[in-house]
Amino acid sequence: MVTGRNGATYQQTPRTKAKRRPDRVGYDIEAVHAVLDEGLVCHVGYPHHGAPLVLPTLYVRVGETLYLHGSTGAGLMRFPDETVPVCVSVTLTDGLVMARSWFNHSINYRSVVVRGDAALITDPGEKLAALTALVEHVARGRAADSRPPSRKELAATAVLRLPLHEVSLKVRSGPSKDDEEDLDLPYWAGVIPVETVFGAPESDSEAPVPGYARDYRRGDPS
Repeated sequence: MVTGRNGATYQQTPRTKAKRRPDRVGYDIEAVHAVLDEGLVCHVGYPHHGAPLVLPTLYVRVGETLYLHGSTGAGLMRFPDETVPVCVSVTLTDGLVMARSWFNHSINYRSVVVRGDAALITDPGEKLAALTALVEHVARGRAADSRPPSRKELAATAVLRLPLHEVSLKVRSGPSKDDEEDLDLPYWAGVIPVETVFGAPESDSEAPVPGYARDYRRGDPS
């Protein structure tokens, strides 16, 4: 299990308690933050006309709050009540686990699930601050190196606020877990590491390529 240095954890709730493979589930705050800060896209599940709907969207973590980005015309941003119940997930794939049997194939991953009631931000100052953080989450230094939204653009953009209260982290790492009777089978077993690689920037302007684009990467720079 991935744990942080300070050992602080989110409080377990009935909705975040592990029902399967509790050995892979944790609530370490620092480890949760690391996954959220490395990811770019989350998937948001919410009730839509009486049925569940899951959509991808950009997000950013600021302290113990998750901000979800969208259009004011999107269904997720047009709920009738003050809040909307959501389930947000972010998954990072670290490796393809090849076992000797089909059944024991797996994936090495780090995944965070956040549940709670999201609220639409109506204060323009808070919305602008959240969008600034979002741009910085995508590329640190980009907010100051691009035009901020106009009043019209800001009005056309919606941002949801979701507190990080009900949170769980699930991690799978290491080699395949083959059954003992399969260990002598003549099949290769192992892990194919998965890495996200960013290519060289493709310029669309005469301005020089900034360092954050030339040396772009995700995760802990240390």
